[in-house]
Amino acid sequence: MAKEKKQVSLEAGLWAACNKLRGSVSATDYVNVVLGLLFLRFAYDKFEAQRQALLANEDTKDFVNNPRFYSKENVFYLEETDCWNYLLKNSKKNDIYKQIDDAFNNMEKNNPSLKGALPIGFYRDLHIEANKFSSLMDEINKMQYSTDETDDVIGRVYEYFLRKFCIAAKSEKGEFYTPGNIVELMTEIVQPYTGSVFDPACGSGGMFVQSAEFIKRHKGNKKNITIYGQESNDKTYKLARMNLAIRGLNCNLGDTDASSFTNDKHKDLKADFILANPPFNLKNWRTEEELKNDARWKGYEVPPVSNANYAWILHMISHLSYNGTAAFLLANGALNADGDEYKIRKKLIEEHKVEAIIVLPRDMFYATDISVTLWIVGNHKKEKTVKRDGKNVKLRSRENEILFIDARQLGDGGANEDGFTLLTEESKQRIAQTLFNWQSPDWKNLYKDEAEYCYSAPMSEIVEKDYSLVPSKYIEFIDHDLDIDYKKEMKRIQKEMQEVIAEEIRSQEMFVNAFKGIGYGIK
Repeated sequence: MAKEKKQVSLEAGLWAACNKLRGSVSATDYVNVVLGLLFLRFAYDKFEAQRQALLANEDTKDFVNNPRFYSKENVFYLEETDCWNYLLKNSKKNDIYKQIDDAFNNMEKNNPSLKGALPIGFYRDLHIEANKFSSLMDEINKMQYSTDETDDVIGRVYEYFLRKFCIAAKSEKGEFYTPGNIVELMTEIVQPYTGSVFDPACGSGGMFVQSAEFIKRHKGNKKNITIYGQESNDKTYKLARMNLAIRGLNCNLGDTDASSFTNDKHKDLKADFILANPPFNLKNWRTEEELKNDARWKGYEVPPVSNANYAWILHMISHLSYNGTAAFLLANGALNADGDEYKIRKKLIEEHKVEAIIVLPRDMFYATDISVTLWIVGNHKKEKTVKRDGKNVKLRSRENEILFIDARQLGDGGANEDGFTLLTEESKQRIAQTLFNWQSPDWKNLYKDEAEYCYSAPMSEIVEKDYSLVPSKYIEFIDHDLDIDYKKEMKRIQKEMQEVIAEEIRSQEMFVNAFKGIGYGIK
């Protein structure tokens, strides 16, 4: 009788996998080794489920070896030698690395959507002892996870390695993986039900996965959105392709990895929604003479070489449809930057591009404690109709106002098993609803400025404060020290100090008596 496989949680399995890799590859390579193997298993689990479904149906059992009966269900067709169970049986053989690379090759040939997405040739260059590698595959075989196509298994794995090893692709360049908790807030605000979604710095594709999750939560149809993205790092580009392909999300990430600035893969795109977390404070993103006359900056100052923050903003606006909405993250320094960035920000405000500024709590990212700001931007703030919760909703004209929200106190303070700050579901809904109420034609009844939380700033006040977008310059601050009853507080402190002094006297007496007891009195 075959021994039943012991099941462990995804996170527990990942830790066990790391232990098998110690001393064989660097910690920063753990994620690449594990993700490829997990992808093979995940693809096999979905393939086998579909194969059994075909066999169970009299009308389809004769088509069990027909790739089309898999692809139409967003399942990758696998040959016998590509299947996880086959590779697992052969994991102790010396040529297992070649077998895995061959499996990826075959998968790409049989599934056109995977072309250019898989780590072909990666495993044969590994120098891991055969017994260690076999043990690693055993650990991955024990992992339990959902096979729901919108469950971001790859994203969870990526997050795990960031948490444990602070791995962030090129984090020295300001690139940080966007935690799902933040992306959930962004999708709740933008609500990408139907149309095109674009991320010009898409990383592993987390924005798109969460867009699909949003649609699922709100009973929509993910086939109603079209995904466009771009990524400059080749490994991360492939990771995004894998991440999207395995959950059946049609995407156009360009034919290869490339910089959004110097090799824009979607020059003619006008997206309905933009969701992005571009690299923070990216330096030397162009040479002094490069892109000076680029059409994306037309009517604005040329973004400085020293910082790409405003280049990202203008790049995204250039790709936004007339009625589209962009939600993106930037470091807080962009809110009050000077020089040419000031001139760009001033014109963005004057042209009514900036809808809302939301400052988020610290410690939400896995590899940095930086505080970031969520910008909500569009091409205009005139009256228009949008879709929310599947219904058409009218928005009022907001041309002479900007909404500021300070969400720094809404996080859980790291009171969760991971220790990183999270926004509760209630907090995310509160932030989104605050914006929606402010945008409503009935806003005077639905929205109110709230001290230490939100404020609707008129254009006159923004001009008065020299076009700064720092929320604390607008949102009312309450001096809680004024609420202190000083007489009562001083009596409390007096009592505490009396107790401290009394305890100190008792300790001194015990010390003196102890020495006196052994014949060494202290005078």
